[in-house]
Amino acid sequence: MTRNFRLQEVNGARAMDELTRETAVELIEKELSQAAQASGEGNAGMVRVCARRASGIAIRFWLQQHPRKFWGIDAMNQLRNVHLDQSVPLGVRSAARRLTARITPEFESPYKTDPVEDSRMIIDHFLGANEQQR
Repeated sequence: MTRNFRLQEVNGARAMDELTRETAVELIEKELSQAAQASGEGNAGMVRVCARRASGIAIRFWLQQHPRKFWGIDAMNQLRNVHLDQSVPLGVRSAARRLTARITPEFESPYKTDPVEDSRMIIDHFLGANEQQR
């Protein structure tokens, strides 16, 4: 019996594809650029979405070398797991918590921190962790 696996498209790359460091950095820069554009347009929701996706790319790259069961392939699940993982530094866990927080009924984040800065902290941690493994 043959199984057909459906590959999820994630930021221009199929989720099951191997992600090189260069591709990860390129995709992250694209998301952060889109976040900057959204910020200029006053679209805070899209800024958060792009920040989460950029973080997810870095986490996905790291997971290729450090597999974790049940972390999933989407950025939200990965960020939730980062938040819960006690082996991750507290600042990075806190940034992941802020990026996954539900917005208020007024469509605002309960945190006043910059989602792009939170994303950069996560990206630096997970891309830096891979650099140390070389």
